[in-house]
Amino acid sequence: MDKKTKQAVIGAGIVLAIIIIVIAVFLIKLFTPSDKVMELSEYYKIKEEEVLVILQDEIYEQKGLLSDGVVYLDYETIVEKFNQRFYWDANENILIYTTPTEIIRTEVGSKEYLINKSKKELDYEIVKTDGDQAYVALDFVALYSDMRYEFYEAPNRIVVQYKWGDYLFSTVKKATQLRYEPDIKSDILVELKPEDLLTYIDTSEVVKKGFRKVITVDGIIGYVKTKYISESFYDAVESDYQEPEYTSITKDETINLVWHQVTNTDANNGLMSLLEKTKGVTTISPTWYKVNSNEGTISSLASETYIERAHSLGIEVWALVDDFDPNIDMLEVLSYTSRREKLTNELIAAAIKYNLDGINVDFERITLENGKNFIQFIRELSVKCRNNGIVLSIDNYVPKEYSAYYNITEQGIVADYVIIMAYDEHHGGSDVSGSVASINFVKEGIEDTLEMVSGDKVIIGIPFYTRLWKETPENGSVKVTSDAYAMSYGEELLRNNGVEPVWDEAAGQYYGEYEKDGSLYKIWLEEEESIEAKLKLIDQAEVAGIAGWKLGLEKESIWNIIIKYVN
Repeated sequence: MDKKTKQAVIGAGIVLAIIIIVIAVFLIKLFTPSDKVMELSEYYKIKEEEVLVILQDEIYEQKGLLSDGVVYLDYETIVEKFNQRFYWDANENILIYTTPTEIIRTEVGSKEYLINKSKKELDYEIVKTDGDQAYVALDFVALYSDMRYEFYEAPNRIVVQYKWGDYLFSTVKKATQLRYEPDIKSDILVELKPEDLLTYIDTSEVVKKGFRKVITVDGIIGYVKTKYISESFYDAVESDYQEPEYTSITKDETINLVWHQVTNTDANNGLMSLLEKTKGVTTISPTWYKVNSNEGTISSLASETYIERAHSLGIEVWALVDDFDPNIDMLEVLSYTSRREKLTNELIAAAIKYNLDGINVDFERITLENGKNFIQFIRELSVKCRNNGIVLSIDNYVPKEYSAYYNITEQGIVADYVIIMAYDEHHGGSDVSGSVASINFVKEGIEDTLEMVSGDKVIIGIPFYTRLWKETPENGSVKVTSDAYAMSYGEELLRNNGVEPVWDEAAGQYYGEYEKDGSLYKIWLEEEESIEAKLKLIDQAEVAGIAGWKLGLEKESIWNIIIKYVN
C-alpha cells in the first residue's frame, strides 16, 4: 500500500470513529433520563397568601386563602362541592349552618358561633370577606361535612378527599422520579421512594412510552415509569363522617287533608257545617296567616274555638301561611337572616299559643333568585318545628325544570311532608283552554316527585274545582279567559246550556262545550269518575295521603269516593 493510500485509509478511519462517537453521544443523550428538577413553586404557581386546592385528584380552578395558619375557601366552592346546607347572608354578613335540631351561626371576623342560643368559641376567625366574596375556614366546614383534607407546604396546598369509593393505586417498587410529562427527558417533579403510594388519575390505558399518570399522597400530579411501580390494585377510600339524622313526624293513618279558605274571622264559624258533609278527614289547613311586611311579620285569622272544634272531631289543624300579598317583596323578607328569624319565631309562637298541630307553608311567589333563601327558611323553620313537635308541610307546584329551585329533594329531607298541588295544569293566566288536572298531568307529577322524595312524606293535592273557559274572537285572534267554579256548578252550567258531557279519555275527565253570544265555552269537569281516576293513581303510588283544594267546592258524593281509598 503506497503512502497516499495509507493516509486515505487512516483518514477514513478517523472520520468513521468520529461518526461512531457522535452517534454514541447522541444515543447516550437520547436514552439517558434528564436530571433537571422543576421546582414545585414553578409547577404550582400561587401567590404567597394563596393555597392551591387539589380536589381528590384534580387541581381546582379556585385558590384558597392562608391566614394565620388557617385555610379558607370561598363560600361558593363549599356549597357546590362539600355541603349545600351552609348559607351565606350577604346582607347581614352572617354564615349559617343547620342541623336537624340546631341553627348554627357566626358573623364575619368572629371566633365565636352560636348553636341555637349556646355560645361556642374557636381559636380562629370562622369567616372572612374580601369585598363581596366570603371565605370560610375549612376546619369549620369539616366539622359538619363529609370531607377531610391535609395541608402541605412549599408550595402551600391542600389535598381534599370528598368522594368515597374504590380507587386504583400502585406503590413504588424502586426509587424513581415523578416527571412533568410522560418522557424521560421531562423535568423531575419529585423523587419517589420505595413503598410510596400513588393513585392513578388515568385508569383507561398506559400513557405513551410506558408511563402512567398518577398523584402522590401530598398532591403532586405527574407521570411515572410503569416498570418502577407495582401492579395496580383497587382499595376503598372510606369516610368516617356520621350523617345527621333528620327525624320526621309521621302519621300512622293515611292523611286526608282539606284546605279551608278563611278570608275573615267570621269564616271560622262555618267549620262544623262544612265538615258535616265530609268523610274521613284527618287534617284541616285553614288559610290563617299571611306574610304582611318585608320585615317578616304575619297577619292572623286564628281562632281557638276553631281548633277546639276540630280537635273534638279528632281532626288535626295545620294552619297555612302564604306569600300572596303582591305588596310584599319576598326576596326582601327571606334574604335577611333577622327577617327570616322573625317570621319563623312568629309562626312558632302562633303554633304554641293556639295549640296547632302543624304549619303548612304555601309560598307560591318564590323566584329563581330567591330559591336559596326560601330553602334556608324551610331549614330554619324545620329546626324549630322539630324541636317543638310541630308538623311542617310545604306546598309545591308539580315538579318542573323551571321550578327546580324550590328544591323538593331538600324539602323531603328536612320537612315532615311535601305536598304536591297536582292541579292548575291550565290556570287562570293560561292563554289556551285546558284541563285543571288531566290524568297524565297528575301521573307525571306523582312519578317525578317520588324520584326526589320518599313516598311516606308525599301528599298529593287534588282539585275540588273546575274552570269554565271562554274563547272569544278578537282582532283576528282568540282571547282566552276563565273562571273557577265548584264541581256542582260546572255540571249545572252544561245542563243549563243543553250539553251532555262526553268522556275525554286523554284527560280522564268529562268534557263539554257550547257557544253563546259569539264565544265558545269549554269545560273539563271534576266529578266522581275523574276524582276516582286520580285517587287510583295516588293509591297505587303508596304515598302518605291526599289534600283537597278547597273545602266547600266539592260535591258531597265525592267523599264516598275518597273514603274508598283513604281510610
